[in-house]
Amino acid sequence: MTAAAAFRFELTTRPAGPVAPRTGRLHTAHGIVETPVFMPVGTLATVKTLLPAEVAETGASIILVNAYHLYLRPGHRLIERLGGVHRFMRWDRPILSDSGGFQVFSLASLRKVTEDGVRFRSHIDGSEHHYTPELAMEVQQALGVDIAMPLDHVVPGDAPYEAAAEAVQRTLRWYRRCREAAPGLPTFAIIQGGTHPALRRYHAREALQAEPPGFSIGGLSVGEPKARMWETVELTNAELPIERPRYLMGVGSPEDLVEGIARGIDMFDCVLPTRLGRNGALFTDTGRLTIRNAANREVDAPPDPVCDCLACRQFSLAYLHHLFRNDELLGHRLATHHNLRYLARLVERARQAIRDGSFEQFRREFLARYRTADEEARLASRRRM
Repeated sequence: MTAAAAFRFELTTRPAGPVAPRTGRLHTAHGIVETPVFMPVGTLATVKTLLPAEVAETGASIILVNAYHLYLRPGHRLIERLGGVHRFMRWDRPILSDSGGFQVFSLASLRKVTEDGVRFRSHIDGSEHHYTPELAMEVQQALGVDIAMPLDHVVPGDAPYEAAAEAVQRTLRWYRRCREAAPGLPTFAIIQGGTHPALRRYHAREALQAEPPGFSIGGLSVGEPKARMWETVELTNAELPIERPRYLMGVGSPEDLVEGIARGIDMFDCVLPTRLGRNGALFTDTGRLTIRNAANREVDAPPDPVCDCLACRQFSLAYLHHLFRNDELLGHRLATHHNLRYLARLVERARQAIRDGSFEQFRREFLARYRTADEEARLASRRRM
């Protein structure tokens, strides 16, 4: 069965409106995904430090790969010859691919944008490439993914109105080209517009005319204040049909998942949980736990007593502290496994609360005890990412 023929989204809990929590089910050629869902990031066809079976053990039902990075290395045609990205990386569950628009546009000093596409120099070897909407879809078709993203014109959330408006119009035109280039591939429409309400509403309404199978909200969580991000999510979702999935791109902290679900988001992805894991930070219901802290040196108890991940089932916090203090790679693996399992459990709990009609209570209680990262530190971290 083709990806397009298999793709379908159904709501399993009817929301109170367009900006309200809901549960759903994504049907794909490689299986069913319960939503809301967090998608671990496997940029180069690997979730860093973990085997595919270990990623599945965390509860992940779908992962993300990056078309831009796989186009550069090892090359999409090589992956196609080897049977597609599922076989290449030995992952038999659904895969969503990001076109790489964000990565291409982040090469500010190395790229030139035209109506035809983007000319850029590789961040790897300096070689020149011409990345077009058609090429982005060629890459994703060759990979054999279940859900694709179009090439979009990405601008930062604080971009001036004129620049954001130009990006919206180009993204609309490029989306039409993407759909024409790969009509058999389920390709979401990405909504841009910075943090300008009028542009977000306009883009959502115009994108709807193409009848996309789903919608992605892009250009957020890139340095703007969280209050502004959530205002933008709300006004965008208010324009989108309830019956189609919504994907908030690049968002992955626990508190943001809860807040996004409250506003009707179905899908999330971010490198944050794996990156924090490799740097010795664990998610818990009360906030981030820093493994290297000296206070953890003699703690003969699981890092998180209520967690059932590989690290918490078998090892003490003292042992993880020892691993990180000595730069042992096993520490990176265990912490990454924990963070991905934590987010999978978090969305499982959120789904159950929605079904039970108790999500608002779940949200209040979770946010009351979760200590968030300092806003300035968070913005500085996002800029580095």
